[in-house]
Amino acid sequence: EQLGKLLMQYFLKPFEKINEVYRLSHSSDNLALNELFHFADDIFKSTENFHNNSIQIARHLYDISTHPKIKSGELYVTYFTNLQIEGELHNAIGIFKSETKETYLKVNIEPDGFTLSYEEQAINIKKLDKGCVIFNTEKEEGYKVCIIDQTNSTEAAYWIDDFLNLKIRNDNYNQTSNTLSIYKKFVTTQLDDEFEISATDKIDLLNKSIKYFKEKETFDIDEFSNEVIGYAEGIASFKDYKKSYEEEFETEITDSFQINNAAVKKQARLYKSILKLDKNFHIYIHGNKEMIEKGFDEEKNLNYYKVYYREEQ
Repeated sequence: EQLGKLLMQYFLKPFEKINEVYRLSHSSDNLALNELFHFADDIFKSTENFHNNSIQIARHLYDISTHPKIKSGELYVTYFTNLQIEGELHNAIGIFKSETKETYLKVNIEPDGFTLSYEEQAINIKKLDKGCVIFNTEKEEGYKVCIIDQTNSTEAAYWIDDFLNLKIRNDNYNQTSNTLSIYKKFVTTQLDDEFEISATDKIDLLNKSIKYFKEKETFDIDEFSNEVIGYAEGIASFKDYKKSYEEEFETEITDSFQINNAAVKKQARLYKSILKLDKNFHIYIHGNKEMIEKGFDEEKNLNYYKVYYREEQ
């Protein structure tokens, strides 16, 4: 019983804060050619097929694990009943891989004191390396799939693309996340190439975008562009940048969608409103860029910023 609780914690605890939902897919658009879709479908039809398909899943993982940087480890395939996703209960298949081993000290209490021992090659149940849960719902669209991957981009590619062959579900969470990510890249990398814009103006554009997403319930690209960017040339540039992104990554980001607060919260952590001055100062700007002025001191031959404030805290 205790082992079962530990395994449930190890396998499922990391998924509690996961918001992204994926689909099993195939480049030909024929889902039947996705190996994991075939195995999952067979298991969901009858749990008597579970053991044989678990072996096939392990073989499939072995066959695609050819990169020298891919770590060896243990594979666990599980069958869950009544697992919750988005407020609904469904049966599910869990596929988990442990790669990282740790050494643990053991303290053994004895009548006259204690002794120390250690356990090598042990697994930390709070650190799942890779995980995937396939829920038995929306089969025709590739099921609902949630994933965990704690490794670098090279290994992530083999787990997500080669082994599972996933595509992210294009829902409100994904639309919100993608729009904020694209806008951030537009401000930080594209604007400098087209316009003369100061660092404080760029920070102000980032701050206004987060403010918009936190205050609104629905995103509308025209409303957003007018309220946040505010000038015709910049608006046209942003829309072109967004279109280029959609074409490059073959994903549609609609011009209007319901804003997902969880996605806003996650993206907001990546928005850094910091003005970095040499290696001496960092100035955090949270709003009202009119309270900071840039200048140049000809006598010292140095740039400077003048900051206005009402209270020192």
